[in-house]
Amino acid sequence: MILALESSCDETAAAVLSPPSKLLSSIVSSQAKEHEPYGGVVPELASRNHLVLLRPTVEKALSSASVTFDEIEAFAATSGPGLSSSLLIGNTAAKALSISIQKPFIAINHMEGHLCSPFLDMEIKPHIGLIVSGGHTLLVKVKQFNDYQVIGNSLDDAAGEAFDKVGKMLGLSYPGGPEVEKEATKGDSKRYNFPRSMLNSGDLNFSFSGIKTSVLYKLKEIGTPDKQTVSDLCASFQSAVIEILVKKALNAAKLYNLPTIALSGGVACNGSLRNLIKKKASEEGLELLIVDKKYSTDNAAMIARAASERFIRKQFSSLDSDVNPNLKI
Repeated sequence: MILALESSCDETAAAVLSPPSKLLSSIVSSQAKEHEPYGGVVPELASRNHLVLLRPTVEKALSSASVTFDEIEAFAATSGPGLSSSLLIGNTAAKALSISIQKPFIAINHMEGHLCSPFLDMEIKPHIGLIVSGGHTLLVKVKQFNDYQVIGNSLDDAAGEAFDKVGKMLGLSYPGGPEVEKEATKGDSKRYNFPRSMLNSGDLNFSFSGIKTSVLYKLKEIGTPDKQTVSDLCASFQSAVIEILVKKALNAAKLYNLPTIALSGGVACNGSLRNLIKKKASEEGLELLIVDKKYSTDNAAMIARAASERFIRKQFSSLDSDVNPNLKI
């Protein structure tokens, strides 16, 4: 049994998993309401809330899994990337727990957790991983577990970050990304032709700041938009972003001759993205694995899944290891 903790940003999460992939519980305690008045995550507030929420979250995870503390054979925690003050809470707690019953500690890269999340109930196979979140947009060639090659990334804003910023521009509630998606369902995606940045750049990198800036300029040109215009702006912006994401992912699969694409990260919740990538992957005869929506945003289940692979290989971490807010995969 592995107990994993995730506290990289503003979600306090714990999960229990029986290796290699039998998930017994996954509990996430959200802080969204606490950060809503500020329009974004406040690091000090996040770390303080982690301190309050961590113990009851862990207790609930153990209870839901019908597992006692003494049955845990290893403790895992996110070591980066993320907010330093938040990472330290979960990371330090997992180390303390490992010391208390003399069991191994396993430090996990948050992005590796996302890569593993579409494989929560199956063996990890060679694939192209598309991670789309608030902090990262990555294309990763996965040969096998722990054999990764980043083949594309955003040169500026992550896709999720662009969604959130556009939501804020339009006066939508926090967090902006899901609100943009809601408005987009009521809008005309062809009303505004926003640029598909780097769509035909000849490489697998992304750029989303230009699309975001185009929305800003259009908004200044319009003035105060009515409700339908807000919906049309959201739909047009969303259409541009997901077209780029899907085309680059398919290009990567063709370039590296891999028959499987796995989509993960918070933006993987987006229904339009899921529908388009399903359609295009099917047309190209590619296998598509999409993380379950409940495991797409920050959670400890994905950390536990990655930790189980390291546990099986006896790849344990030193208790002297530090968190790294800029950790790369």
